[in-house]
Amino acid sequence: MTSPEAESLPADAAPEEPSQGAPSAAEPAAETPTDAAVPEDTPPSRPEERLEKAVRAAEQALIEFEIAVETFRVEVENFSRLHHQKLGPMYTRLDELDAQIAEAKAARTGDAEDLRLAREARARVMPMPGVEELFHGWIDSEGLSPEGAAMLNDQPVRPPQRVRPSSDARRLYRDLVRKAHPDLAQGEAERTRRDAFIARVNHAYTLGDEGALRALTAEWEAGPASEEQPPSRSEELYARLEWLAERKEMLTLVAKKLEDGAIGSMLRVAQDDPDGLLDQIAEQLLAEVAGRERELAALLE
Repeated sequence: MTSPEAESLPADAAPEEPSQGAPSAAEPAAETPTDAAVPEDTPPSRPEERLEKAVRAAEQALIEFEIAVETFRVEVENFSRLHHQKLGPMYTRLDELDAQIAEAKAARTGDAEDLRLAREARARVMPMPGVEELFHGWIDSEGLSPEGAAMLNDQPVRPPQRVRPSSDARRLYRDLVRKAHPDLAQGEAERTRRDAFIARVNHAYTLGDEGALRALTAEWEAGPASEEQPPSRSEELYARLEWLAERKEMLTLVAKKLEDGAIGSMLRVAQDDPDGLLDQIAEQLLAEVAGRERELAALLE
């Protein structure tokens, strides 16, 4: 059970995953297609061909690294579940015993500090939700909110407001519909563009938003945006390499977060026998429970 190590993704290639399933920063980077030796009798390849090879190498390295990260994430999730199932009741028992011990001490001494510590220990066992949290914001220290009162009385929480568009808004709306109606389209692409535009016009008119209608009028008069020149094949490949590098960097951060977490750290300590580590922790917790029970019994005598 090995955690993926943080590493950077080369722009043209990346190290292969070791046999344990996680990429290693110690692996030497694969020779890039750009730097590979080319026999003298081999005709020079197009720059796009070398870029395509670099992209394929980077894609394969990213796939392997993503598999390693996801595998480790599943291991962390499964181990966390086992940790909670096996050790959770013991931690709960310890919290309860700590609260009972603090309460027994406070009952004996009556000291204000001991009473405060007892209240804090008990709160850790059974935390009391706040009023806002309990009623989802419908009630607070000032009483029932208008939304809460409306719901109790079977009334709409927020009655819809009646919108009366101004005369200018109605004029702008009619002009836009006359100019941009989909039935005036000469082709399917133009009809699709007009349908989307009229949907925005209808939405603005429903809200009575005169400013939005003016902006839509200016947008229609400006005409459709000119189609951009499609990127060249080389530009597409460079963009792909850049995306792959960013994706690898993001996965590296995910892997580091998993490794630095409590469960990931435990897995790093006991890579070969995580179940044995759980048993060891369980024995320690049982010993602590027994010690707390003896302490409580002595206080209650």
